[in-house]
Amino acid sequence: MSVDGGELERTLGFLEAMTLGGGTMIGAGIFILPGIAAQNAGPASSISYAIAGFVALLAALSLSELATGMPIAGGSYHYVNRALGGLFGSIVGWGMWTGLMFASAFYMIGFGQYIVEPVPFLDGRVFIVALGLFGLALLVGVNYYGTEESSSLQNVMIGAETAVILVFVAVGVFFIDPVNLEPFAPTGATGVVATTGIVFISFLGFEIIATVAGEIKNPSRIIPLSMILSVVLVTLLYVLVMLVSTGVLPVDALAASPIPVADVITVYLGPIGAVAIVFAAIVAAISSSNSSVLAASRVVYAMGRDGIVSEWLNTSHPRFFTPHRAILVTGGVIALLVSVGLGVDAIISLLAEAASFSFLVAYSLVHVSLVVFRRADPDEYDPSFTLPNPLYPAVPILGVVLSLAVVSQMAPVIVLVGTGIVALGVVWYAVYARSRVVGEGLLREALRPELANPYRVVVPVANPETQRRLIRLAAASAHANADAGDPELVAVNVVHVEHPSPLQNVESDRLDHQRDLLAAAKQFAEEMDVRLRTRAVVAPDTGAAILDVLEEEDADEVLVGWDGTVDTDGAVVGPMLEGLVEHAPCDVVLVALRGDVGTPVGLVTPDADASAVARRIVEFATVDGVVPTLLAVESMDAGESSDDAAAVTERVAAAGVDTDDFEVTAVAGDALQETLARYETVCVALDDGALLETLGDTSGNVALVTGNDR
Repeated sequence: MSVDGGELERTLGFLEAMTLGGGTMIGAGIFILPGIAAQNAGPASSISYAIAGFVALLAALSLSELATGMPIAGGSYHYVNRALGGLFGSIVGWGMWTGLMFASAFYMIGFGQYIVEPVPFLDGRVFIVALGLFGLALLVGVNYYGTEESSSLQNVMIGAETAVILVFVAVGVFFIDPVNLEPFAPTGATGVVATTGIVFISFLGFEIIATVAGEIKNPSRIIPLSMILSVVLVTLLYVLVMLVSTGVLPVDALAASPIPVADVITVYLGPIGAVAIVFAAIVAAISSSNSSVLAASRVVYAMGRDGIVSEWLNTSHPRFFTPHRAILVTGGVIALLVSVGLGVDAIISLLAEAASFSFLVAYSLVHVSLVVFRRADPDEYDPSFTLPNPLYPAVPILGVVLSLAVVSQMAPVIVLVGTGIVALGVVWYAVYARSRVVGEGLLREALRPELANPYRVVVPVANPETQRRLIRLAAASAHANADAGDPELVAVNVVHVEHPSPLQNVESDRLDHQRDLLAAAKQFAEEMDVRLRTRAVVAPDTGAAILDVLEEEDADEVLVGWDGTVDTDGAVVGPMLEGLVEHAPCDVVLVALRGDVGTPVGLVTPDADASAVARRIVEFATVDGVVPTLLAVESMDAGESSDDAAAVTERVAAAGVDTDDFEVTAVAGDALQETLARYETVCVALDDGALLETLGDTSGNVALVTGNDR
C-alpha cells in the first residue's frame, strides 16, 4: 500500500453497511424531527416521511448501479464529477461535505443536551458544548484508527437504539387514540410536501454506503442490497413512529415538546420508557455523528483525488488504511461548529435542514449522471447491478422530477442558504479547481450521436513522450480513410495487474493514472479535429486485453508504439506484439517514433504486402502534406530477380490503391541504406523478413504494417 496512492482497505461487510446506512437515518429522524414534522403537517407527517423515503429509494436505486459500477470512495460526488465534470462535481462535493458536517455538529450538540437535561447539576451551555466536543473527539479517533473499528462501534449503537424503537412502536400501536389523528392533514397537500423537505435529511444514511463504497467487501452484492433494504426498512419504521406519536399525543403537545418521543413513550411505559428513549437518543446522536464524520471525510478525500481541493487530503494512512488527513480536517471544522454552542442553535438547525436542499440537488444530478454513464458507457464503468426495464429510464426521470418538486416547496430561507452552498461550489471551481481538474466529464460524449459507419483506429497509449505523435499518426490514418467511414479514434490504456487484491481499493489509483493519459489523448485529438473515445482497462495480459478491445470496437486498424527492436531472424521482439500481429482482426501498424514523420518511404520486395505499405505511407504523408515514395527493393540475395517499379505499381493498383498518391521507383539492395537516409519515416511489411533485418541501422521512424487479409 502506498501512502501517496490513496488506497483504502475493504473491511466492511453487509452488517456494517446496513448499520452505517441505518445509523444516520434512525438517529436523525426519530429523536429530533417528529415534533417539528407534526407541527407542519399534523398526523399526515407520516405521509411526508413516506414520500421522502420514496424519493430516497429512487436515489438509492440509481446510486446502487453507479456504486457497483465504480466502487470507490466519494459516493454521489464522485459519480457526478465523473459524469458531468468538475463544475458540477464541485457543487455536489461542497454541498455534501458542508451538509454532513453541519448535521454532525447538530447531532453532537444534541448528544450533550440529552446527557445534561436529565441531570440537575449538569446545567448550562458549557457542559453541553464540552460533552459534544468530547464525544466528537472519540468519534474522530475511532475513524482515524480504522473503518472496521468505527463500524463495530456503530453495530453496537444501532442495535441498542433499534431495539428501543421497536419496543416503542410495538407497544405504542395499542395506545393510539383515533381522535388525535383528526384532522389528518390540517395544512393540506402543500404542507405535506413542504414537510417532506424538512424531514428528508433523515434519509441520508443510504448515501453513506455509496460514499464508503471503496471499503466494502463484495461491493457488487452488498452495496445494492444494503442501500435499498436500509431505505425501505427505515421508511416503514418512520411511518409507524409518526403514526404512534401523533396517535398517542395530540399534535399541539407533540409539537411543543423538546423530547417528543420520550413524552410519547411516557404515556404507556412511564419513566422507565422515558429513560430508555433518552438512552437511545444519546446513542442515536453518537451513531449519526459517527456516520456523518465517516462520510464527510470520504467526500473531501475524493475531492482531493480529483483536484477539486488540495491533493494533500487524498492520502491514506500507511498503517490504518484510513483517509487520516481528511478525517482530521473534517473533525476540526465540526469542532468549530459545535463550539458555537446553543447561542446559535437555530442557525445550526437551519443549516442542517439546508443539507436536505443540498442532497436533493445532488440526487437530481445523480439521476442525470446515471443516464450519462449509460449513454457514454466508459470502460471503467462496469456495474454488477443495473436497473432493468422499465425501471430505466423511469427511475432517473421520476427521481429528478420528485427531488425538484420537494425543493420547490421548501422555505425561502432554506432555499437561500442551499443556493449559497451551491454558489460556493461554483465560485470555488472558478477560482481554484478549474485549472487543476483533470478531464471534462462524460456529458459531451453522452450527447454525441453514434457514428453510423465509422472508420475506427485503435491506439494503445502508455508513454506520454510519444503519445502525441501516435495520436497524430492515427488521426492521419482515420482522415485518409474518410471515404470508408467517419473517422474515429479509440485510445486505450491497459494497466497490467498480475495479482490484484480483492481487499484493496486500488481502483482509484488506476483510474487516476489512466485518466491523466487518456485526457491528454482527448486534447490531442481535438487539436487534430478527429473524434476520439477512450477505453481504460485493467488486465493481467496486456496483449489479450488489446485484442478484446479490437473485437469489441470492430476496429479497422490498430496503431501500436514499438521500441524498434527486431531479432536476428527478422521477427518483432515481444510476446505481446507477436500475439497482436498474429491474432488482430484488423490492419496492424507498429511504429517506432524517433522524430517528426516528415517524408515517408515504403519498401517492398516481391513477396511483401505492397498494398498495405502503400496505404500506410499515403496516410503518413498527410501529416506534413508531402508526397511519399514507394521503393521496389531488389532482392537482398544475389542472383535473384528484382521487383521493378512497374510490377509494384501494377500490384498496388490491383489491390485498389490509387497510385497517383505516391511515387514509385526501384532501388538496388546495396544502395538501400544510402537511399533511406533521405527519408524520415520508413515503412515495411511485417511479413518481409529480409527487409526487417536491414532496419537495425535506421535512425528515423520505422513503421511495420500488415493488412487484415493475411
